[in-house]
Order: sequence, then structure tokens, then C-alpha cells
Amino acid sequence: MKIMPNRMDRGFYKYQSELETKALDVLRSGWYVLGNEVKSFEEEFAAYTGAKYCVGLASGLDALWIAIRLLNIGVGDEVIVQGNTYIATVMGVTMNGATPVFCEPDEHFGMDTSKIESLINPKTKAILVTHLYGMASKMDEIVSICKKHNLKLVEDCAQSHGACFNGKMTGTFGDVGCFSFYPSKNLGAFGDAGAIVCNDEALANEFRIFRNYGSEKRYYNKVVGANSRLDELQAGLLRVRLKYLGDLTEERIRIAERYTKEINNSKIVLPVLAPGATGVWHQFVIRCEERDRLIEYLNEKEIGTIIHYPIPPHLAEAYKNLGYHPGDFPVTEHYADTVLSIPMYNGMTDEEQSYVIEAINNFR
Repeated sequence: MKIMPNRMDRGFYKYQSELETKALDVLRSGWYVLGNEVKSFEEEFAAYTGAKYCVGLASGLDALWIAIRLLNIGVGDEVIVQGNTYIATVMGVTMNGATPVFCEPDEHFGMDTSKIESLINPKTKAILVTHLYGMASKMDEIVSICKKHNLKLVEDCAQSHGACFNGKMTGTFGDVGCFSFYPSKNLGAFGDAGAIVCNDEALANEFRIFRNYGSEKRYYNKVVGANSRLDELQAGLLRVRLKYLGDLTEERIRIAERYTKEINNSKIVLPVLAPGATGVWHQFVIRCEERDRLIEYLNEKEIGTIIHYPIPPHLAEAYKNLGYHPGDFPVTEHYADTVLSIPMYNGMTDEEQSYVIEAINNFR
């Protein structure tokens, strides 16, 4: 049995008729940029998250860097980010000329809140928290720290559509929640797409202006903006998927619960949610000290895996200018050396799950 680490085709075929109908409706409408589909998706996604406003953008990375830009964070400023995040989080900071300050992760893959305050200084302007792998971070403590030190709070929710902390959805705790709808995400488009959510009407309007070349009215440019518009086709398809996101999330939770209950191997460390947090299991990430041997073993059984992520941002070639070296962030680096994402996708059969569980349990 051959099992891929992720499959997007099954998610399409399950709703094929509705998705194809929506695509044809948009194509036949003759309106392809910033029309009723985008407006409707923004309203529906804001309602889903519990935020007042949503602004559709071209990608999750655009959501991050534009958020930092519009919060007036730039050269000379510092932003605290977690060390084990995907590099796009850090790019959102550096693309604005600001400096990322890395914080070690905790045992739940989130930012270690006990280490944040020691990183704060007069240059610190914001905390950028990532709800990694779809597991909500400890937002009560992070919000408290931001209020205490008068810091902006940006949430990277690229992997956490629908995850909550103490009953409140990720993306709604801070000044801005940034989302990606890349095809592999829990709420995935059929190409690049992203959005922000916020509760500040003026800030939401700034995003709308900035995404459209800085113009509120065509050819009348208020600021030097960007071309970062969620297009009508992607918005329409996302509207279809959003209707079923609750069911899709429940399916992933059932798979994760089965993995947690039935994987039993002393060589494997299973993911654990923080108290008060829920997970939507964008990835199911285990840890293993003998990861390379485990990957080879699973490859022989035709079970695909992915490492999220093998090189932490502080050691990436792109950021060698920051001057970090191996050993600077030992927890982050240990995770990079031991994490492994095992198959997790909507439409995964019971037989496929059983095969993965049995294989991992028999790893010696």
C-alpha cells in the first residue's frame, strides 16, 4: 500500500460538483477581481473566525508582511518570533527592515511564554506568534505580555484555521490574524490565496487600500501599496470549502485521536496540545531521535513523510547576515533534527490509517 504524506485530490472529488459549478459561475460572470465573491468570502470568513473584518489578499506571506508594514514596524524595530516557525513568518518581519528576535518553542511546538519577557527591550514593537501545525498557542499569557509591555500582537494562522484557545479562535486575539489558503492548508484554495482578520475598521480599510496599489478609488493612489488581491475564482472556491470546514476539521481530529490512542512506540514522541488549546491538525508531527532511520524504514513501506522544518530560520542561508550559529537555539534545533510529519489528510481511509499505525508501532 502506497500512502502519500498529503493528498488534495480527495478533498476535491468529495465536493467536485459544487466546486465545478462555482468555478463556471465565476468564469461566466465576466468579473474576476474584487467582486461579489471576494466580498462574500470576506464576510463569511470574518463571521467564521469571530472577527469583525476580513480582507482577502494574494497569499499568506503577503498577509504577514503587509500586517507588519501597516502596524508601522520597520527599520530599527524588533519583533519576537518563535524559532521553529516556517521561514515565511520571519520574512514578514525582515521584508519591512525590522529585526526578528527568536524565542525558543515549548513542548507543544508553540512559543515558550516563559522566555518572552527576557527578550523584550526598548526596540521591541511586536510579538508574532505562530500556531504551528494547527495547534493553538498559549494566547492568554501572550496577550497579557503584550498588554503589559504595550506591544502589537500579530498571529500567523497559516496552519490553524478553526483552532481555538479557551474557546476563542486563533487570529482574533491580536491586532491582526494572518491566514494562508495555500492548497495544502485545511482551508485550501486552488492556487495561492490569503487573508487577514482584525477588529479595527480603520486598519481593515488600510489593508483594502494597500492591497490594490494603494488606491481606494481607481487611479487615485493614497499610498505606495502592493498588488495583493484575492481573485474572484479563488474566493468563490474558498466559499464552497468554508461551508464544509467544520466537517473537514472533525475528520482530521478523528484521525489525530486515533493516532494518539493507537501509536505506541517508546521511540516516538507524540504531539500534545497545550491546556485550553484545540488543534485542527494541519500536520500530525511526531518526534524521533532516530528520524533518518525512521524515514528510511517508512519509505521502504511506501509511507510518505515530510519534515516541517529541517532548517530553522536562524540557520537558513537567507539569514546568515543575522549572525547566528548552530547551538544558539538548542530546543529549536533539536526539533528541527527530530520532527516528522506523518500522513494526515482529508479522505484518508481507515485502512490507510491502520497501515501507518502498524508500521510505526513495528519500528525497532
